[in-house]
Amino acid sequence: MKLLFVGDVVGQPGRRAVRELVARLRLRHGLDLVVANGENSAGGSGISPSTARELFESNVDIITSGDHLWDQKDVTELLLSEKRFVRPCNYPPNTAGQGMVFFERAGKDPVAVINVQGRTFMRDIENPFLAIQEEVKKARVRTRLIFVDVHAEATSEKIALARMLDGQVSAVVGTHTHVQTADEQIFPGGTAFLCDAGFTGAQESVLGREIEPVIRRFLTSIPQRFEVARKRIFLQGALVEIDDATGKAVRIERVNEAVPDVVNGH
Repeated sequence: MKLLFVGDVVGQPGRRAVRELVARLRLRHGLDLVVANGENSAGGSGISPSTARELFESNVDIITSGDHLWDQKDVTELLLSEKRFVRPCNYPPNTAGQGMVFFERAGKDPVAVINVQGRTFMRDIENPFLAIQEEVKKARVRTRLIFVDVHAEATSEKIALARMLDGQVSAVVGTHTHVQTADEQIFPGGTAFLCDAGFTGAQESVLGREIEPVIRRFLTSIPQRFEVARKRIFLQGALVEIDDATGKAVRIERVNEAVPDVVNGH
């Protein structure tokens, strides 16, 4: 089973990268499943029903989220109506939405996709280490094929969570920092890991935002409007190959694919 995970999609440039590249990547790699983190897809902050629809129409199967989940006022509609949309599983009981979804495959075991959010340097929600164990336990009743998007700031938190899950899930890939790490590996128990998938959007930027306002903010401490950047658009993420029989990862590879006609800012 071959899976593409698309790192944080930032605004219209990120959605453009998904629209122009995911179908090509599906054909090139023979992908079975595409998962994208869409929590910054609406104007660079949050996700809306319309931006989620655009991602689904662009060959994305499942969308995960993170700490900007609530930034768009109509996200509750998405949480209540869209079965392909996943929020962090460590929200309190009775929170709208779901922390796990099963991607069904004809004649084969489904793939469980779980989203979990860290707490170090982030909003203090439920303990991700306890919550993820409960979700994995439920997932393994149906399948050994389990993918986890851990949306967290601290590398130590992501690594510790992934090490805890080694041998229980197929892959753990981090999101949130928008900086692609170079630590892709397969742990001894067969779990693929990448600390951060990076982000999908304009790389001539500060984490997807226009450069000058961010610099002014650091220089003056005066609030600035951080517009989404537009130049050098890339899709970043990870390709993971998983053994259908065992649920163990066979390969993990970073993805850093340019939208060709905008790689130089055109």
